[in-house]
Amino acid sequence: MRPGSESRPAGVLVVEDDEATRRCLCDQLTTLGFKVAGALTSGEEAVEQVERIRPSLVIMDIKMPGMDGIEAARLVSQRHPCPVIIVTGHSQEELMDDAAGAGVFAYLTKPVTRAALQPAIKLALARYGEFRALSEGIDNLKEALETRKLVERAKGILMKRCNVGEDEAFRMLQAHSQRENRKLKDIAEMVISASKLM
Repeated sequence: MRPGSESRPAGVLVVEDDEATRRCLCDQLTTLGFKVAGALTSGEEAVEQVERIRPSLVIMDIKMPGMDGIEAARLVSQRHPCPVIIVTGHSQEELMDDAAGAGVFAYLTKPVTRAALQPAIKLALARYGEFRALSEGIDNLKEALETRKLVERAKGILMKRCNVGEDEAFRMLQAHSQRENRKLKDIAEMVISASKLM
């Protein structure tokens, strides 16, 4: 294993309809120490095969017969979320905007050189890592807000039913959570559901 390879993707899926370019990309990836998980010739194949191959990174041509690389990137990202790098012979801003909206994390212009490939992969992996961290943070924040709302409702119910103050109602919820070894949110939902039956 090469130094630093532990942070590299387990496998890169190459999607390119031109045989010479496809072979060149695969050779460059291998030389840089990456494993090629598959080499496909169309966007349709990529969409069909991505869940089976489960790559850590996809490098895809933008212009292919049938489904183009941007549409394929969008569908690949839905089926198996991973960073996608688009390879293009064009650098039109409109294409890049479309690519960004499709889940593309970096792009390369043809001809792709080894010197350009490595930093593009590094950039795509870093951006994808930031995206995942941000998504998880948003999910955690939503969960925390939802829990807080439920706990506030449950506290109100206990304050009324047990004729206790807010602090005591919260302690009751906490104690029940610890006794049952369940999340505070679950206990709050139980209290709310029980109050509807009364």
